Amino acid sequence: MRTLAFQMPDRGGGPTGPRIRVGRPSRRSRTLLMTLGVLAVLGMAFTMFSGFWTDWLWYRSVDYSSVFTTTLSTKIGLFFVFGLLMAAAVGLNIWLAHRLRPPLSAMSVEQQNLDRYRMGIAPYKKWVLIAITALVGLVAGASAGSQWRTWLTWVNGVDFGKKDPQFQLDVSFYAFDLPWYRFLLGFGFAAVILSLIAAAVTHYLYGGLRLSSPGAKATGAATGHLSVLLGLFVALKAVAYWLDRYGLAVKSSDFKATDNWTGLRYVDANAYLPAKTILFCIAVICAVLFFATLWRRTWQLPVIGFGLMVLSALLIGGLYPAIVQKFQVQPNEQAKEAPYVAKNIDATRYAYDIGDTEVSPFSGRGAAPDKKPELRGQADQAASIRLLDPNIVSPTFQQRQQIRSYYGFPENLDVDRYTVEGQTQDTVIGLRELDLNGVPKRNWINDHFRYTHGYGVVAAKGTEADSEGLPVFTEYDLPSQGQLGKYQQAVYYGEKTTQYSIVGGPQEEIDYSKDGQEVGTRYKGNSGVSLSNPLNRAAYAVAFSEPQILYSGAIGEGSKILYNRTPKERVEAVAPWLTIDGDPYPAVIGGKIQWIVDAYTTSNGYPYASRTTLGDTTSDSLTTDQRAVIAQQDRVNYIRNSVKATVDAYTGEVKLYEWDTKDPVLKTWMKAFPDTVEPRSAISDQLMAHLRYPQDLFKVQRELLTRYHVEDAETFLSGSEVWQVPDDPTNKVGEAVPPYYLSMKMPDQPEQAFSLTTTFTPNGRDNLSAFMAVNAEAGADDYGKIRILKLPTSTTVQGPKQVQSAFNSEQDIAETIRLLSGGDSQVEYGNLLTVPLDEGLLYVEPVYVRGGGLKYPLLRKVLVSYNGQTAFEDTLAQALDKVFGAGGEAQPPEEETPPGEETPPEKGDATLDQALKDVQKAFDAGQEAFKKGDWEAYGRAQEDLEEALKRAEEARAPSAGD
Repeated sequence: MRTLAFQMPDRGGGPTGPRIRVGRPSRRSRTLLMTLGVLAVLGMAFTMFSGFWTDWLWYRSVDYSSVFTTTLSTKIGLFFVFGLLMAAAVGLNIWLAHRLRPPLSAMSVEQQNLDRYRMGIAPYKKWVLIAITALVGLVAGASAGSQWRTWLTWVNGVDFGKKDPQFQLDVSFYAFDLPWYRFLLGFGFAAVILSLIAAAVTHYLYGGLRLSSPGAKATGAATGHLSVLLGLFVALKAVAYWLDRYGLAVKSSDFKATDNWTGLRYVDANAYLPAKTILFCIAVICAVLFFATLWRRTWQLPVIGFGLMVLSALLIGGLYPAIVQKFQVQPNEQAKEAPYVAKNIDATRYAYDIGDTEVSPFSGRGAAPDKKPELRGQADQAASIRLLDPNIVSPTFQQRQQIRSYYGFPENLDVDRYTVEGQTQDTVIGLRELDLNGVPKRNWINDHFRYTHGYGVVAAKGTEADSEGLPVFTEYDLPSQGQLGKYQQAVYYGEKTTQYSIVGGPQEEIDYSKDGQEVGTRYKGNSGVSLSNPLNRAAYAVAFSEPQILYSGAIGEGSKILYNRTPKERVEAVAPWLTIDGDPYPAVIGGKIQWIVDAYTTSNGYPYASRTTLGDTTSDSLTTDQRAVIAQQDRVNYIRNSVKATVDAYTGEVKLYEWDTKDPVLKTWMKAFPDTVEPRSAISDQLMAHLRYPQDLFKVQRELLTRYHVEDAETFLSGSEVWQVPDDPTNKVGEAVPPYYLSMKMPDQPEQAFSLTTTFTPNGRDNLSAFMAVNAEAGADDYGKIRILKLPTSTTVQGPKQVQSAFNSEQDIAETIRLLSGGDSQVEYGNLLTVPLDEGLLYVEPVYVRGGGLKYPLLRKVLVSYNGQTAFEDTLAQALDKVFGAGGEAQPPEEETPPGEETPPEKGDATLDQALKDVQKAFDAGQEAFKKGDWEAYGRAQEDLEEALKRAEEARAPSAGD
């Protein structure tokens, strides 16, 4: 290294000072730099190792290590095989191009000018070759590794036992084989194109190609080499044309019958399909012409052939189908497309498991007036109306059963059913989970060692509320007690438990609080990863970016770390080939709290079946910010609820149970991951009693049934029977109404069954088109049976939005709502439930009031509507009595006043006037107390207001003898 010298002036401005020399770094500096470099490399290596090691430890802790090893070995195998193939292909062509270079004496002046580049590369050409091949190999290997699902389904694919109507191939070819063939084709194109580029650059650098020199532009050797590569490219294009023929069966396109059309149409079968076959033949001939240049040494014929292939692709593959569509299809579209629409309908109904949907006519007009006395009793038998809305009462659970600030409930509670004293009842249930935001003093020890879990179940009857509008709790307090018996109450795994905890060591945990005293505990479950090993502690310190894990004294013998603690995370991790439902729910089963998780097998390759985007289809008014939706961007055209999974809330144990025993996709994955899914026979009777039909699958099916309830192709094409899922009338976000769980019976059912229900309206209108329900009881013989009550298009029956508008527009109801929402009070509408009742539809909606110093809603009123008659009462029984006649007796019609006679004053007028005055007085008193901040007086005023409203309602209602 050259020594630099320069002079510095002295401070006095006199003669120059001594020279300062800058030379080589000292040995100490070089040693320091080398040490830092080695430490940096070791740090990156250990960071990568820690991720691998912690994953392995976690999978081993949950007894699903085979999932980890199978997935990892598949990824590594694909990485090395395809990485080496790509590296070999590119490296071989670079070596061959270098080997075929012309002698130096034969090089042109242009090529001699590149001599300095060749000379610069010459000493390092071996390393340059290795670097280029390694780079392309790494990129190709990484891309191939991501195709592990495609590889496993291809290797383990099971036949569907159904053939596509066009090519008569088993559906497994499209679901499992075709995706793998397309990957291989894409890899082949990439390898050939990269090899062609690398070979062309090498030939140019070493004189095999000439751009500006006179004479031949390429040597014979270069011509032959590049021609073979171009021939391979065209041959791959021929394979692509052949596969495209089959791809037409799973091709998506816009079609006026549906936005998500999949499969062949008339133009595909009669224009594109023969065009692809012709183009395949042309491409094969063109490839042969390129290979022939090895002997002919001329580009003339292959270039002509390639030009003809491009021209044919434009004319045969583009112009001809457009002509067929314009002059054959459009003039008689109904007749031309009907056979293909019929195939699409059949495939779609099978792929989404809606083929057995039972559609029955239903007048929707309701019973005749003389049958009203009978309907009052029938209404109680038709359904167990759920007044407790699980999407509203979470704050009530929070305020009444939170007990400690560090416990919390999810925003949306769950609906299940429990049998108590021989009676099965719909139950709203939630777990008292850990909420670190309520911990009195936040620090690392409290967050991860002391406050580690929630405690207990809180449950309430779905069909009742007490006199104050509060839930009737069947499981309550801390520790929880009630009707669910004894069970392990600690909740270490839950929907709100997203942080890691370190348990089982010297640091005692807070179990729960009793009589103001905190009870301590140490975790005794068998889950978690041991931190006794220094290597494990170091790995987790890096993985969680928390150095205290490495040296903290709170970690000792027996300490274990718990993470991946939400039910959805755990099931996704042990079964990465499943799509997980967005709503896990808890159940007390066999002395344990078990999270039940529904999981789906899906495919995007079912021929002719229309596609849907799961994220969009499963979104509704409750999923906007409150509940996750499944597979936000996944587009599928086949789905089955093939697996029921459970996660133990204490031990975190994950079990997968085969649910759909006929699903070929599940059978394929069970071959790929043997012994991970238990047979259906392993499901206990206690667990079976709590399994239910999943909401997300139901939402996918109802979206498809807006069009595919029609089985006639011509009606489908006309679009006259298209429905839509109505917007939620009780929610202002403008999203679809969610499906509701409740026990009810359809007209053909002998008794009530736990069901999942929804409504449909005509496309672009608000009146009702149909009512849909599915039997959600897993143990029932007709579990999963979808029933649709279809209303005639000639009649107009109120839909959910119109019913809600009718409620709001009635003067008496509107006035009461205004009074209830006075001051800081707020009225909240619960789920608008729909129940079929004697050729009519009974609508029931609970009304909650939040305010008056309370932070939670109370059930105050119940809205009921049947056949245009509405009631707004304190209880469901009173509302039904008013609609159908008190005590099962119909209200007699009002007698007309004879001409010339005055109508006598009603008996209740004086009482009603006084009650209304008391209402106004109580309301004014409440407003005054609210302004002063006198909450005690405000509470008394609200009680007076409620009592006055009740007297007004009683005075306004006709007595039984009138």
